[in-house]
Amino acid sequence: MTDDQWKLLLDVIAGKEVAPLPVGFIIDSPWLPGWAGISTLDYFTSDELWFEANRKAIEAFPDVMFLPGFWSEYGMCTEPSAFGAKCSFHQDQLPHADKIIHQIEDIDTLILPRPAQDGLAPFVLNRLRLNRKKIEDLGHSIRFAVARGPLNIASFLMGTTEFLMAMRTDTEKIHKLLKIITEYTVKWIQLQKQEFDSIDGILILDDIVGFCGGPDFEEFARPYLKEIFSCLDVSVQFFHNDADGRGCSPHLADIGINMFNFSFMHSLAEMKRWTDNKVVLLGNIPPRDVLAQGTPEQVSDSVRDELSGVEDMSRIILSCGGGMPDGVSEDNLLAFVASAGGVHLENAHNK
Repeated sequence: MTDDQWKLLLDVIAGKEVAPLPVGFIIDSPWLPGWAGISTLDYFTSDELWFEANRKAIEAFPDVMFLPGFWSEYGMCTEPSAFGAKCSFHQDQLPHADKIIHQIEDIDTLILPRPAQDGLAPFVLNRLRLNRKKIEDLGHSIRFAVARGPLNIASFLMGTTEFLMAMRTDTEKIHKLLKIITEYTVKWIQLQKQEFDSIDGILILDDIVGFCGGPDFEEFARPYLKEIFSCLDVSVQFFHNDADGRGCSPHLADIGINMFNFSFMHSLAEMKRWTDNKVVLLGNIPPRDVLAQGTPEQVSDSVRDELSGVEDMSRIILSCGGGMPDGVSEDNLLAFVASAGGVHLENAHNK
C-alpha cells in the first residue's frame, strides 16, 4: 500500500467519512496468477513472476487498496507446513496441506515450530526481503504481518470435521492444541514485524470461526484471537472470516479488531448493527456469483443495492464478501470502482 492509501485507511478506521467510498480487496493466489496470465505454480515458485503479477494489479487499478499488498503466501500451507504437514502443489490449483493429527492423542506429540526456520514461513520472509526495494521503488510498503488464525490452522492439522467434533468430545486437548498454535502464531507475527519495520497492521484469516456460535466463539476463539491481536502495538487490526459472522461480530471491537472482512450472507447494514459501528467493514457483494460470474452491470447494481440500506457511510471500504475469487475480470473490477464513485455522486445529489 502507498502512504496515501495507508493514511486513507487510518482515516476510515478513525470514523472519518470519506468520499467517494474507498474500494479495497484481499488479493492472493486464487485470483492473481490467472488474472496475470501465469500458472499458480509459477506464482508460488518465481520471485520475479510473483512480483510482476502484484505490480500489474496495482498499476491496473491505482484507486484500489489491495490488502495486505504484495502478499507473500503459499495458500493455506504456510502455517501447517511448520507443524510438519505434507504440502501438495499443482500447476493450476491451490496447494493442499495434509492433516498430521489422526487421533486425539497425537496432539501430545506436537512440537512448537520455529517460524524463522520451519516449514514455508522462511520462504515467505525471504521473498519479501528480496523484493522489498522493488516494492518500495513503486511507492508501496510492506504494511501487514499476516497469518492464518488458530482455528483455521487446527482444522488443517486435524481435518475440519474432526476438529469441530473434538471441540465437544475432547475439550481439554483442543485447548492444548489451540494454545500451541497461538504461541506459534504470535512468534510468527512478531518475527514479521522484526524483519520489516514498515509493518503497522496485523491480518488474521480464520473462516472456521464462522462455524462457531456465540458460546463456542467465547470459549475456543476469543481468548486466542485476543492474544494474537495483542502481540503487536499496531494501527490496523484486520480480521477475515467469510463464513457466518454472527457469532464473532459482537466481540470484535473488544478483542481489538478494528477492520473486518465478512461473508456476503450478511449485509453491511446488519454488520454495522452487530459491531455497534465500531469496526471498519470491508464488503460486501457476492464474490463468486456477482463479482466473478456477473456482468459489469450486475456488479454495479449489486454495489448500489448493498449500500441502499446503509444510513451511516463511515467505516466502510467497498469490497466483496471474502477474498478476490478466481476469474474476476478487469471489466468487472473497473465497474466496481466506477460504481463506488457513482454512489457518492448520487448521495451528493440527493442531499
